[in-house]
Amino acid sequence: MSEPDHTAVRVALWRALHVLADPPPHALVDEIGLQLADPGPGWRSRPDMDLGFTQRFRAGIALRSRFVEDLVRERGVSQYVLLGAGLDTFAQREPELGVRVFEIDQPGTQEWKRERLAALGLPAPYRFVPVDFESGEQWPERLVANGFELAKPAVVASTGVSMYLTREANAATLRALAGFAPGTVVAMTFQMPEEYLDGPDRAARAAAMKGAKAAGTPFVSFFAPDEMLEFARECGFQDVQHVSAVELNKRYLSGRSDGLETAGEEFLVATVS
Repeated sequence: MSEPDHTAVRVALWRALHVLADPPPHALVDEIGLQLADPGPGWRSRPDMDLGFTQRFRAGIALRSRFVEDLVRERGVSQYVLLGAGLDTFAQREPELGVRVFEIDQPGTQEWKRERLAALGLPAPYRFVPVDFESGEQWPERLVANGFELAKPAVVASTGVSMYLTREANAATLRALAGFAPGTVVAMTFQMPEEYLDGPDRAARAAAMKGAKAAGTPFVSFFAPDEMLEFARECGFQDVQHVSAVELNKRYLSGRSDGLETAGEEFLVATVS
């Protein structure tokens, strides 16, 4: 049996921790990801599941999913594309929306996920689009080959990906997306340079970078907000917007007494004109 990407599993477990460990109201309720990950007994005792250490990370993971899924609902699109989908469960949690979900990810992770869904008897009302990013495979072509309609607008999510890619690879992704149908909305997270971070975010960043480097996937790209907006314009977008972590906290976590906040991940929201 194939194995999933370890980062994808960790993200799914952090989404579960948000529901299990943080008091309501929850920014996102995803309990299916835990079933998929099937971490076994004692998973909450793992060092990377420590409630204090993971607080800002699990908040960020929950908020970024909630923000993109709200875009899907608000824009009323019929197509939703996830780049680096991991163990996302939108298709299982929101089948009544009737949105066609296209999940792009490494073949091994997708094969494992397909097997887990079948074992759990869960529906998979979406298209898996296996892509080996390291080989330079053209994912837009694979997307169309799997039924994506280029003439229709979509919401495209790229969360937790840009920092692992070179500037050139990020530019290639944005240029490809700028050629999608008018009305298509791209929601891409990015990491800001260290000088833009406050104390808690710097500490969280240092921990995240240490873990990423140890896993062989170091952070290589950082963008200041104005730089990211200009970068998207250079890649073909005219309608660009920066949605900050501060704004996400205000939108989804205001009024809480536990101090839950996201850890500095920002959004580029770019719409094809």
